[in-house]
This record gives sequence, C-alpha cells and structure tokens, in this order.
Amino acid sequence: MKPIITIEYCPKCNWLLRAAYIAQELLTTFAEDVKAVQLQPSEIAGKYAIYINDILVFDRKEAGGFIEIKILKQLIRDFVNPEKSLGHSDKKM
Repeated sequence: MKPIITIEYCPKCNWLLRAAYIAQELLTTFAEDVKAVQLQPSEIAGKYAIYINDILVFDRKEAGGFIEIKILKQLIRDFVNPEKSLGHSDKKM
C-alpha cells in the first residue's frame, strides 16, 4: 500500500501557504509513489511537522527551523522509493 504524507501546520502562524507549497512539490515529485499528501491544521501553536504513515519525518522545533525542499525530498524518497532519482537535486544522504 502506498504511504500517506501528512503535513501538520500551525494556522495561527499563517503556515498554510508553506504547507500547500510543500504538498505541491511532493505530489509533483512522488505522484506515483504516494497515495496522498494531506494538510492538517495543528491545534498546537508553532507546530510544523511532516509524517509518513504517522511516522515523524521532520519537526520544525526539533530541527531549529524549516527544512530545505531538496533535503525533504531526499528524506521522503528514501522512505517511499529509495531507487528513485531526483535528478539534479539528487544527493544520497
């Protein structure tokens, strides 16, 4: 079964546009590898986290800031399709 990616974001911090942009990037890159990318407003102020099937992949507070899209795509790829090439932004971690 294909995984579901969840982006949990703080609506009070106005991070919906950031979450939507990340969702668009992930859906474009992993269209055949994931079942869905869903946006979930958080009830916790300042929360911005990304999960794959309820497994935490990225947390803004733990990381001390937001992740670059290139690095996020590499993390997602390593989970959903390790053999997938990410083209020019590909770098094995």
